[in-house]
Amino acid sequence: MRETTAVRLHPGRWQAVVDLATKYCESNTLPCVAIATGTADSVDGIVHVGRQKPNESAALRDDAIFLVASITKPIVCMGALLLIERGAFTLVDRVVDFIPEFGRNRKYGTELRHLLTHTSGLPDMLPDNVELRKAHASLTRFVERTCEEAPVFPPGRGVLYQSMGIAVLGEIIARVTGKTCAQFLHDEFFQPLGMQDAALGAPDDWFDSATPKIDRVPEAVLLHEQESGADWTWNSRYWRQLGVPWGGLLTTPADLAMYAQFMLRMGTTVDGRRLLAPATISAATRNQFECMRDIPEFERRCQPWGLGWRLDWPAHSSSFGDLLGSRTYGHWGATGTVLWIDPDAGIFALVLTTLPQDLSGKYLTRLSNAIAAAWE
Repeated sequence: MRETTAVRLHPGRWQAVVDLATKYCESNTLPCVAIATGTADSVDGIVHVGRQKPNESAALRDDAIFLVASITKPIVCMGALLLIERGAFTLVDRVVDFIPEFGRNRKYGTELRHLLTHTSGLPDMLPDNVELRKAHASLTRFVERTCEEAPVFPPGRGVLYQSMGIAVLGEIIARVTGKTCAQFLHDEFFQPLGMQDAALGAPDDWFDSATPKIDRVPEAVLLHEQESGADWTWNSRYWRQLGVPWGGLLTTPADLAMYAQFMLRMGTTVDGRRLLAPATISAATRNQFECMRDIPEFERRCQPWGLGWRLDWPAHSSSFGDLLGSRTYGHWGATGTVLWIDPDAGIFALVLTTLPQDLSGKYLTRLSNAIAAAWE
């Protein structure tokens, strides 16, 4: 990693980032954009532009809290790795050792490693996902339904992005610790890191206080299968409070930046308290497919995963950007978000919007390129 004292934002190139984000919002290409970028020691660039709601004129709040969707996944996975450090389980332990009912329909051999690397064969979303959400199903019900599903392929024999694998992982965390996954992440990460506006699922007091924190959450643009105004969409109280381990994190750019800095510091807080071992960070952010003999060669070489973290896919349309180091890792989110961390350059960046991107994620990638070019 570069010495952070040798890395700085070029003022003119950083202004180009601000101008690009502003242009996207003024042209109604994006409803809003929030950006944070920095090093392990400092956050040097924060931007909030655009509107709090897509069809209203009120400006995006400087303290806006975003539903970051699947950026949640690697943070949940780091919670599981913390339990591995503590001896609660190992990557080769079977899921049925913690959730016995999971073993039905040819899933008996599924290991925790498969959940963290998207190699379990579980679906991304359940066939009745919309019906479950319309019925305001609990997290327990989502896990029950996942236990009933048959895998698309035997565990460890393929790669299929799977939100339901992270749902199961969240349930294992809950059963092992006796806490909800949300409470575990709060106690072990959010609170010690000082992430005061981060929560896996909004608590009641975000809605019911004299100054409701939920008012700070910008309204997401709904996908075509979601119904405007329905009580089960991303913008509903039900979904914001459910706290799904595969996509329910609510956080400000500043708080998410704290987590990125924690990763760059190899597991320590700003005051030097160690929350995760350097060995754990290294394992989470290296190509796990190299030791999995049955993974197809294309995924092993071109679309690798760490443990919860997506590694850099430079030849893929939804890459983190064109200018980043080969060891860059991060994650995307369906609400129009991306976080990347480049340990060789010693920098991170996050771009949060409220508009789901197409498969190329072109606006996020263009902004990422401009941010990477602003560092020198």
